[in-house]
Amino acid sequence: MDELTTLVRIVTDRRQAVLPFLDFSDRNSSQKDLRLVRLLEGPVITQTQLVKSLYGKTDTKTQATYRKLKSRVQQKLLNHLYFLDQTDPRHIASRRYEQQCLGLLHQAKILAGEGEYNMAEKLFRRFIRIAEAAEFTAYTMLGARILRNLYAEMRQPAKYKHIVKQLSKYQAKLALEEEAETLYTDIKMALNHKVKSRKFLVNQMPAFEARLEQLHKQVKSYNTFHFLYFIRMSKEELVGNYQEIINITSATEKARKQGKINEKRFDKRFNNYMSVYAHLRCRKSEKGLALAEEYFKDFHYSSGNWFYFLETYLLLAVHARQYGQAFELLQQARKNPYYRKQRVAAQQRWELYEAYVQFVRPEQSPLKMRHFTQFVQTVPDYGRDKQGYNVAILILQFLYFLQRRDIEGLLARLEGLRKYEQRHLRDPATLRSQLFFRMLLTTVKENFVLAACEKKSAPLLERLRAAPQPGEAYGEIEIIPYEDLWELTLGILRQQQLEQSAAEQAERNRT
Repeated sequence: MDELTTLVRIVTDRRQAVLPFLDFSDRNSSQKDLRLVRLLEGPVITQTQLVKSLYGKTDTKTQATYRKLKSRVQQKLLNHLYFLDQTDPRHIASRRYEQQCLGLLHQAKILAGEGEYNMAEKLFRRFIRIAEAAEFTAYTMLGARILRNLYAEMRQPAKYKHIVKQLSKYQAKLALEEEAETLYTDIKMALNHKVKSRKFLVNQMPAFEARLEQLHKQVKSYNTFHFLYFIRMSKEELVGNYQEIINITSATEKARKQGKINEKRFDKRFNNYMSVYAHLRCRKSEKGLALAEEYFKDFHYSSGNWFYFLETYLLLAVHARQYGQAFELLQQARKNPYYRKQRVAAQQRWELYEAYVQFVRPEQSPLKMRHFTQFVQTVPDYGRDKQGYNVAILILQFLYFLQRRDIEGLLARLEGLRKYEQRHLRDPATLRSQLFFRMLLTTVKENFVLAACEKKSAPLLERLRAAPQPGEAYGEIEIIPYEDLWELTLGILRQQQLEQSAAEQAERNRT
């Protein structure tokens, strides 16, 4: 009762006269703060439109008033971040426990600042218990340091000696975890860099993995497990050993179900994503598609991971030749209210996926067809190192001009294909792209004659079917498998041959 009385006194004496929050429950409020929020919740609107809606005009005075309103509302919204609902299982599980830790830390420090050391001590000890359970070593050490100082202030030597001993253990553990984390972040940075950096990284990965294994044996914490788990999968991904990634993700899920991995920290969604992605790259599209359908419900639509998973889900549908389903997934992405928060490069990828789906399953809408034509002809450059999505772009452009029988455009793309192959596709790991480029070139060399193209490309097609998928170190991506694209290419030539025969027959009938 005394503690409750103390809290009442602190809060009533020190509370702010006007709480810096928004009352979202008041739907009929005419306050400018809530009106601005409601306007921003709706369709995309410009600042000028916002100002006019709020004040009826857009002169200099109202613009200045709006800037003050915007600053006030932004601060109130930031205050609401303390009270976000973290219980939705579609979000990362660790956030819930981290939020608890941060909340307790804030409350305990406020009470310590008010001189209420006994109440503060209880909250700090609870903070440490939750941090230990979730294996937040940095937070555990922080709590121990604060308690050490608090016990010195409270003149409690027994508790002081005990916490100093604990603090020493936490510091030693954190030092090893920080070494592991430095390795992890260095590798992650290199993985996100150019293709050349990823190729160099391939030879270094075994040494990195060995050091992380040593650190994990010493520490046996969730943090060292996570760094080692990530590096093992990254190593296999770089060299294209996607079957081993399926094995790693399966073993990890089994360990999770057996209680061997801390559920308060482990993100099973990432494990599921890597499993699905590995099925895509292993050409196990039907099984991967079934898994993607099962796992997709675990992602919240506001998360950037929702879009990443949907990309893989879409590619699995395309690889399984479920083009109708792929189109529906594209529409789902476009309708997501968070679509525009993606990086520009991510939005460009969605446009490229849509262009490929549109190519194999043309929409009858004139607007859609005009957008497709415009996109293919003006498609942007995706990367300085000229690999990855640039291969997919060049192929799509070539097929587009082939379908239109645009000889001038086709010859220009033909020269582009030749130069690209000579400059960027010399590595043995890019064999699939090399072979497919040569198959496309045969269509021009054989003057678009179907039988001749089939005959000349047959040995190349056999080699393509036997060629392994390249690893991530080589930045390659097949939006539609090259085998399926070649079938589509022959279909274009077949259709053109039928149309030409029909035209010749019609001409003979007229004469």
